[in-house]
Amino acid sequence: MKRVIKNILAVTAYYLYEKGILHNRIRVHSIDETIDELLSTEKSMVRFGDGEIVMIKGGDLMLQKAAPEIGEGLAEILAYSYDGLIVTIPGIFDTLSDHHKASRQFWKDHLLFCRKTYEKYCNPDRIYYSTFVSRCYYYGSDRSKCEGWFAKIRKIWENKDIVIVEGTKTHNGVGNDLFDSAGSIERIICPPSDAYGALPAILDACLGYDKDRLFLLSVGVTAKFLALELFRRGYRVLDIGNMDMEYEWYVRKAPDKLSLAKHDVAGEAANREAAVHNSAYGKYLEQVKCWL
Repeated sequence: MKRVIKNILAVTAYYLYEKGILHNRIRVHSIDETIDELLSTEKSMVRFGDGEIVMIKGGDLMLQKAAPEIGEGLAEILAYSYDGLIVTIPGIFDTLSDHHKASRQFWKDHLLFCRKTYEKYCNPDRIYYSTFVSRCYYYGSDRSKCEGWFAKIRKIWENKDIVIVEGTKTHNGVGNDLFDSAGSIERIICPPSDAYGALPAILDACLGYDKDRLFLLSVGVTAKFLALELFRRGYRVLDIGNMDMEYEWYVRKAPDKLSLAKHDVAGEAANREAAVHNSAYGKYLEQVKCWL
């Protein structure tokens, strides 16, 4: 019964905003506009998904426990204070017509409880960019644009020397060609959970690189703070979140979310064992420059 009542409230509230009966002041660029901005400029990017909004409200996530300093820091970043650091949020405020049924319901539920948080902390003088730039496959009712989107995304790091900062199990690009266009790849491996506590060590490892490197971050909530600190120091940094997982689903043409075997491989020893049967893990180990 509670689920039914929540569904009714979520659908009703979204209908009132979608039809303009209630005013929506939050504006979000499209996926294409977001990709084009990253291609045509040297701007950095920090992304907000539903989890970051939950943490601003004080809630825990699966891989990061809440703390007042985290919530307050995220709220400050969401306010979009820097021209050279674009902020992405889910493009869910005007319509969800391009989402499949389960995705539409998820985001309607999310807005039922979190819309006021967006309205409180989002900058009314900014047009935000789309968080779906890194989650462009799963949500869609029509996935035909994904090929073009990923082709353009891969040009962002074409011939560039990149540093991937990721969790122990993430394995960005391992077993696929998402980053094959890059000039070179090095990796900094971070704790799989509560990585915020390791932020000083992660930042110190990143600062060992020259500013000609492009940093790609995939360390959850911690990536927001790391992106800001690196941006302030003159680095270009892109918070890509779970883009690799979306790309894997796209390549496999998965009809729904799909577990990936590489996410079960954690730590140097496990990767060496995996490399016996799959050379991709051996290449991954060669790219790792730091385990934290």
